[in-house]
Amino acid sequence: MIPIASYIEHTNLSPTLTIKNIDQLVEDAKKFNFIGVCVPPFWVKRAKREIGNAPIKLMTVAGFPLGYSMTETKLDEIKRGIENGADEIDVVWNITSFKTGIPWTKIEIAKCSKLTHDYQKLVKVIIETAYLSNEEIIEACKLCADAGADFVKTSTGFAPSGAKAECIRLMRASLPTQVRIKASGGIKTYEQVVELIDAGADRIGTSSAVKIMESLKL
Repeated sequence: MIPIASYIEHTNLSPTLTIKNIDQLVEDAKKFNFIGVCVPPFWVKRAKREIGNAPIKLMTVAGFPLGYSMTETKLDEIKRGIENGADEIDVVWNITSFKTGIPWTKIEIAKCSKLTHDYQKLVKVIIETAYLSNEEIIEACKLCADAGADFVKTSTGFAPSGAKAECIRLMRASLPTQVRIKASGGIKTYEQVVELIDAGADRIGTSSAVKIMESLKL
């Protein structure tokens, strides 16, 4: 059995979450040894405090969930997220710019990558595969890699569909080995997690992490 906890980012980006949800997220991560937790920017400071010295990475988002905010806004979100304690930033790329075919898409990712790396942190670029053709996924992966992304991520979880094994395989074939993949969106079972890891995913983002782990005890 694959030790999946070391792949899982325990996530709660619900608009209705409360401080109790944040504290529970961290408590769960400690209990199950998840690699990290992903929280909204507003709750980064709280999550950092609750994590304390535990070996849990703290992730937050920028440009979430639609990606068409101004580049300066994303950069400010990244800066504030890191200064509040985030170890990794999941930034939604500008899909409207990409679909239009203008070079600003790559420029923006490069700016986000540079800022994050200046703080010696990692950046994941969410390309929202549900809205892309296979050819566009290949192009997106090349663009993200060239612009300095540490990870390419499938989904926000707000699109019509999320991570699929066939997309992960396509992304893995399109990315250099040093650029990793985060699968997210609609991942609810152990079987899905294993399938996505086998396809090439290095991280799994899911809000069903506890249910998945508890299902293994049945």
